[in-house]
Amino acid sequence: MRRIILNIHLTLALVSGLFLLIFGITGSIMAFEPELDHMLHAHVSYVVPSGEPKSLAELGTAAAKAIPGQRVTGFLLSVSPDLSWQVLLGRRGVFVNQYTGEILGERNPNPDFLSRIHQLHLRLLIQNRSDSGKTIMTWAGASLLLLIVTGLYLWWPVKRVAIDVAAAGRRFWFDVHNAVGVFSLVFLLAIAITGIVIGFDDRIQPLIYAATHSRPGMMYAPPRTFDVTPSGSPIGPDQALAVARASLPDATPISINVPAPTGTYNVSARYPEDRTPGGRSRIVIDQYGGGVLAVEGSREAPSGTRLITLNRAIHTGDVFGMPSKIVMSLASLAVVAQLVTGIVMWLKKQ
Repeated sequence: MRRIILNIHLTLALVSGLFLLIFGITGSIMAFEPELDHMLHAHVSYVVPSGEPKSLAELGTAAAKAIPGQRVTGFLLSVSPDLSWQVLLGRRGVFVNQYTGEILGERNPNPDFLSRIHQLHLRLLIQNRSDSGKTIMTWAGASLLLLIVTGLYLWWPVKRVAIDVAAAGRRFWFDVHNAVGVFSLVFLLAIAITGIVIGFDDRIQPLIYAATHSRPGMMYAPPRTFDVTPSGSPIGPDQALAVARASLPDATPISINVPAPTGTYNVSARYPEDRTPGGRSRIVIDQYGGGVLAVEGSREAPSGTRLITLNRAIHTGDVFGMPSKIVMSLASLAVVAQLVTGIVMWLKKQ
């Protein structure tokens, strides 16, 4: 049985090794994606807080003057007072100093380094209707789980965690392989299991809602459409933002769209305890009457939705902020270390 398990372990590593290497390297970077994005675009990301932010209408007018001929389609608001806001004009994002109205710069609509890293991690940069890249990476994540289980089985009779620095050749790499695997076991299991849940979301999410006896809320249900009849003058984005704040007083709005004549205002918001950058609270507002058509805060979301959100936060390391980001980044690098040491051991044995 041990020989069979060893062959399964080795075959899985050789077949899925390249994909797991991509997983580990890109995952270690993605753990700090927002922080790296601000650092790489520091000249447009940071502002000096000074008084109260200007109105969205004023910021939209300033951005539209800088890029004439484009309609303002939305705003991205920061939760930190020293980070700039963005005005969206079509697919283009304009960074503005919300305190002075100064135009800081424009975000290139083409994919940058971090967005490519993100898509490489999710789907190998493959964009097609069948989403084959996502399927490959999801099954690679499943192979990681099997590697962890079979590796634990193989380690158990030896239970060696010490590294003999004086050892040479295959023994040294064997010790490193065991030590890294044991000390990162819990975190590797967390990465593998949560990644599988995300990758097979179309199959697993219905099971989560069934197990929790809840129904999908606004976050993970198919998008709802609302009948909006133009009547009179529509409210502006600042009025819509005020309605959103009144609907979820403890949540901070982080984005708002500017709808077409028959559309609705859709506001995203974050509670202080929400760690995910995008937030998990939504408010839909009638642009003519200013009435709230739908609202869902992350605190009141269905239990299935909260569980799915928690799963994503664990996978990305957002669950406890910076400490958990560091841990999950190191765990991703542990995947790389396990692959490298395992392949070196195999080559030396050959």
